[in-house]
Amino acid sequence: MANLKKIGLLSLAATTALMANGYKVPEQSQKSVALSSAYVANAHGADASYWNPANMVFETGNGSVEADLGYIHLSSVNFDGTVAPSTTSASTSSKKENFLIPTFYYVSPAVNDFRFGLSLVSPFGLSKKWEDQPGKATAEEFTLITYEVNPTVAYKINDKLAIGAGLRMLYSKGTVKSDAGAPTELTRDMTGDGLDFGYNLAITYKPLKELIFAATYRSHVDMELEGDATLSNSAYAPLSITAGSYSGPASLTAPAPATLSLAAVYTFNEKTTVEFVYDRVYWSKYKELNFEYQGDKSTISPLIVAKFDNPIAKNYADEDSYRLGITHKFDSVWTGMAGLVYYKTPAPDSSLGFELPDSDGMAYSLGARYAFSEQVELGASFMYADRDNRTVSNNDNGINGTFSNSAVYFLSLGVEYKF
Repeated sequence: MANLKKIGLLSLAATTALMANGYKVPEQSQKSVALSSAYVANAHGADASYWNPANMVFETGNGSVEADLGYIHLSSVNFDGTVAPSTTSASTSSKKENFLIPTFYYVSPAVNDFRFGLSLVSPFGLSKKWEDQPGKATAEEFTLITYEVNPTVAYKINDKLAIGAGLRMLYSKGTVKSDAGAPTELTRDMTGDGLDFGYNLAITYKPLKELIFAATYRSHVDMELEGDATLSNSAYAPLSITAGSYSGPASLTAPAPATLSLAAVYTFNEKTTVEFVYDRVYWSKYKELNFEYQGDKSTISPLIVAKFDNPIAKNYADEDSYRLGITHKFDSVWTGMAGLVYYKTPAPDSSLGFELPDSDGMAYSLGARYAFSEQVELGASFMYADRDNRTVSNNDNGINGTFSNSAVYFLSLGVEYKF
């Protein structure tokens, strides 16, 4: 049976490209949402197991666990323009979407100079759904959901220096549906999932009580999804040509890019902590979407081959983000947080598409923590990400027009228990 490899469009498929570009979702825990992910050198509590496992050994208490729930609302993205070969101007919008993202974190009690941690997060994803043409032709639905299980370990070298490491286990599943409409009536329906592995590293250095430097690195992971695909061309039906459709096993390789974070934090008067984080996401490994059929291509509609089999250049660039977070302790029970981030899209004009109409932008965040008791702490945070309008002309996908009104709203609630 024919084997369709590298269904790259699934690699662009559900929590969307939220607060970073591409389909990476940096914000995970309640504190990271409140600080716009300027939360590396100052990561503390149970979620340090994910954000900076080296910091786990600097915890003063015993172990802790935290459970968070994120609610995400995606605005309806507008498109005004044309898509070749048509010269007729179109005005359409994607669907508004809502998601719930649960996360979990654990840090063990100290075992000599070691601590162990565990995180369950959702670090990559995309969701975009268009109801009308021309968006529906390629992205009636593009959904990619990832779940990461990340066990970690940290070792205290001395009172100023610690290191950490972890194993990344990424489960991913995706769906892509397309409906080109008349006159070709080309449709696509694909699903797949997979389990892949990587690693993460961390180091923290505390030259002064008030000053901390930290660096974390998450490895590149090729997410390999396997499943089924159905590609059809109902325009052949009037000619009584049943050949031309494809239904069978399918697979894809989608990059989960490596990320390097460098952070510095300083605490003033033991109350106000300011952290700056520089992130580099190595998107440049994402070169193309490449469709390959194994089997007799002569039995497949030439329209399907032209639409679904030709490699599509992506040529993403490495992405830089600059993050600033401020944490202030008002008293023994209340802590306030605020953050902002500036990011640039890794997607060039030449390869922009309806599945991911990405652009530069800013995000702003606020949050608070309340110590209900010595063991229980509650938190809430909110982030708003505003993306720039983006105009492209005669790109590889034939798009001539402007994408606008792209925004993300993120509410996160969390509870931490120290034991």
